[in-house]
Amino acid sequence: MTTRPVVVYLTGWCRSGTTLIGNLIGELPGAVHVGEVHYLYRHGVLTDGTNDSCGCGTRIAECPLWSGVLARLGAPDSVPELTGRQRRLLRTRHTAARLSGAAGPRRATAAALADLERLHTAIAAESGASIIVDSGKYPAEAATLCGSTAVRTHVLHVVRDPRAIAESWRRPKDYIPAMSAWRSTAYWVAFNRASHLVGQAFPDRYRCIRYEDFAAEPRETLGAVLADWGLADEPPVTADGTAELSVNHTVTGNPDRFRHGAVTIRPDDRWRARTPPATRLVSGLVAAPWLGRYGYRRTVEKG
Repeated sequence: MTTRPVVVYLTGWCRSGTTLIGNLIGELPGAVHVGEVHYLYRHGVLTDGTNDSCGCGTRIAECPLWSGVLARLGAPDSVPELTGRQRRLLRTRHTAARLSGAAGPRRATAAALADLERLHTAIAAESGASIIVDSGKYPAEAATLCGSTAVRTHVLHVVRDPRAIAESWRRPKDYIPAMSAWRSTAYWVAFNRASHLVGQAFPDRYRCIRYEDFAAEPRETLGAVLADWGLADEPPVTADGTAELSVNHTVTGNPDRFRHGAVTIRPDDRWRARTPPATRLVSGLVAAPWLGRYGYRRTVEKG
């Protein structure tokens, strides 16, 4: 390839709409949405994760795209070393450490960066895509990739009201188990705080959007980000919130990633009426110091 591939890395906590947004950006010409590619080795090679299905419906190891990518990366021989570095260097708790070395990587950061560069350049080479949408949501990975000279990285931080997310996590969803309100919201705080650090370090490459704003005006909200980064003049969604989604090659993520065809994006406030008072209270208390930062009120009226 004659130019550096672009990586659009989505951060934020799960159930914030990143799968849908990633699929939308993946509809741009020359783009591919690869889902939470952090789990490629665990799900595609070790098969000890929540599922081993690609978004295209085949097993990851048998998918034409991923089998080629894994061959380029020397899997499975390289997998123990790669996953070991992920655990030691690229968890959310490691974000500040990775940022401290982003401008001039130390030895450990350099190794983690090289892993990510090889992965994303292999995806670009195998897919022919110039834009790779990675909805991994690990701020430490985003921070590390921002120090790359092999790929050009943009970080899109997506935030949703933590009480809506806690309600979503109350029930299992296909291969994803349920999670308590306390745990879900603690993750919400940790992932958003770490993503905020990335934004402070790389303000020109970082944008933050609220899911509620995106759902209300998807064309305007997403279009402004893509235009600002010079990735697209027109977003792949109509003025009335309709989009046509193709079959994708997402490694994992929300089970909604298997949906394709016409979709209509609309605000969904049903959680306001459905959420039990205890869930709402616990989530609101855990997230209280951060609600105002993202424009959320501490008290929520029932829908």
